[in-house]
Amino acid sequence: MTVQGGCLCGAVRYEISGPLGDAGSCYCSMCRRAHGAAFGTYAKLNENDFKWLSGEEMVAKFESSPNGFRCFCRTCGSPLGAGADGDKLGWVTLGTIEGDPGVRPQAHIFVGSKAPWYEITDGLPQFEEWPPGQKPGQSD
Repeated sequence: MTVQGGCLCGAVRYEISGPLGDAGSCYCSMCRRAHGAAFGTYAKLNENDFKWLSGEEMVAKFESSPNGFRCFCRTCGSPLGAGADGDKLGWVTLGTIEGDPGVRPQAHIFVGSKAPWYEITDGLPQFEEWPPGQKPGQSD
């Protein structure tokens, strides 16, 4: 399955040629600030399946934590994804994918730092921090 996506202004475009996995919504304070919302929803990708189609020079990286970064469009600010321990994306923001990404959120993570004004109302599993075996850099 191949999906494409991009930023709000259209300057940045990307393609993912493999399946996405481990989709979830993150409620940590960094995701809330980066998205300007109650949470950010991401899916894991194989870094070798990802390629920039256009506008790679418009992508800025911000080191949001030790060995971790978030990337966004320099023009419109759209959050595009995140990575750890390297230069390549390990997670893509589902909101920037066009059409069906082929995956659905499976969990709510970092609910221990959730905004007090937002209530989670579905039945998906909730984790105070990372789900077991999902912390970047951990093997399953």
